[in-house]
Amino acid sequence: MDWTLVLTQALNGLQLGILLFLLCAGLTLTFGIMDLINLSHASFYMIGAFLCAGATLHFDSFLVGVLIGLAGTAVLAFIVEKSIISKLYKRDHLDQLLATFGLILIADTGVHLVWGPAGMAIPLPDVLQGQTSVGSLVVPTYRLVIIGTGFLIAIGLYWLVNKTRTGMLIRAGASNRQMLNTLGVNVQVLFSAVFIIGAVLAGLGGLLIAPITEASIGMGNDIIITAFVVIIIGGIGSIKGAFVAAMLIGFIDTFGRAFLDTIFALFMSVDVAETAAPAVSAILVYVLMAIILVWRPQGLFPPKLR
Repeated sequence: MDWTLVLTQALNGLQLGILLFLLCAGLTLTFGIMDLINLSHASFYMIGAFLCAGATLHFDSFLVGVLIGLAGTAVLAFIVEKSIISKLYKRDHLDQLLATFGLILIADTGVHLVWGPAGMAIPLPDVLQGQTSVGSLVVPTYRLVIIGTGFLIAIGLYWLVNKTRTGMLIRAGASNRQMLNTLGVNVQVLFSAVFIIGAVLAGLGGLLIAPITEASIGMGNDIIITAFVVIIIGGIGSIKGAFVAAMLIGFIDTFGRAFLDTIFALFMSVDVAETAAPAVSAILVYVLMAIILVWRPQGLFPPKLR
């Protein structure tokens, strides 16, 4: 077995899992605490990428682009939450789906008007364009930056949710938000904070992947369904569950695409095997979700209820 290839695919799966986690962390909190189905969450993934791309090209600095991308995403999330999303908290899920789908169309059109229909590449500084040796494995430096950033964010969220008063309120909201109202907590402020944090994390995921794939219109729409699968597997409202499920799906998808064609080629033609492997790899994610829903409907790590 080519262990170098296995390790390379493991890093690819880790990178995919990290990006999924950044998108899913805020989504699982908004769904778990606010009971809000927010399809437009993926639009912040796209907006963060375009803001970073525009600022990077204008100031000729990727670091400035990242800061402006995150800050701009936070401001836009605040405006959207106050003007539109806050009106949906007490509406049923169908209204939320329709309204947030409309926000996707508005975001895609807005990006088209501001930056045009073509994608935008984000140039990386020289220090991030090289390769780093990890033992016998040579890895793109920027991939290690993505993975390291993801783990730092995961640790930071764990500290926020489990070790701070704000985290206590977030966990209480995920378990029993009616009790928060009874205790006099300003639930509206909590909802706004959670929504903005989630949007910024989604924007971070978008701007991190954009130097590899470029910022493109609708880039978040392609993975929003996978993001919902992640939070269902991990447990709605659970940061730990989102992280574990994102890693699982990242590895399943990456290893499936890399090695299933070799397995299939043992009993079918090479052309058919290479065609079937990506499709089966994608299906395995939903098979895992179905198994979890049958075996543990609340997800792998659901929030503790009171």
